Amino acid sequence: MSILNDISENLQKGKAKVVKELVQQAIDEGLPVKQILEEGLLSGMSIIGEKFKNNEVFVPEVLVAARAMNMGAALLKPLLADAGVAATGKVCIGTVKGDLHDIGKNLVKMMMEGKGLEVVDLGTDVPPEKHIDAVKNEGCQIICCSALLTTTMGVMEDVVKAAEAAGIRDKVKIMVGGAPVTEAFCKQIGADKYTSDAASAADAAVELCAAS
Repeated sequence: MSILNDISENLQKGKAKVVKELVQQAIDEGLPVKQILEEGLLSGMSIIGEKFKNNEVFVPEVLVAARAMNMGAALLKPLLADAGVAATGKVCIGTVKGDLHDIGKNLVKMMMEGKGLEVVDLGTDVPPEKHIDAVKNEGCQIICCSALLTTTMGVMEDVVKAAEAAGIRDKVKIMVGGAPVTEAFCKQIGADKYTSDAASAADAAVELCAAS
């Protein structure tokens, strides 16, 4: 359907106002909300995610595309609930305690939302307990921890231990990422998944939610 292609293409160009108008038009024409979301907004964001992975677009393009997606999604949200369309999974994300960097975290959040996941953003400087509370109170299936400093990486291990102490380790997957983090470090602290970039993190989260 051409209107869905138009939504996807304008989203990729970051034309938020046009995307919002087209989404409204698609709603008015009676297109199924799930179809507008999946074939319009999410397909556009998915293309941006792939291009970002391949270094064909960069952070600024991702940010404007995500803004366009959010404007379109805001119109669909109330309708999706009415249509009984659930998110593909629920994730909480935060930059660990002692670390105030949020660009990487925000990118991962956008990519995950672009895959249809519901994301609870805990912000920066997040103590382990806050992640555990999000799992217990919000029903998150995945904890995502980000760190940009070698000095704060150790807090990720505290998150794993806190999940064990709270008795929820078997119910939740823990993903880690950030510049100094490696696959070896992920294994060493007993986390479940490490990815090197935001788009891969989103793909991994979808798979983990589907498996849980």
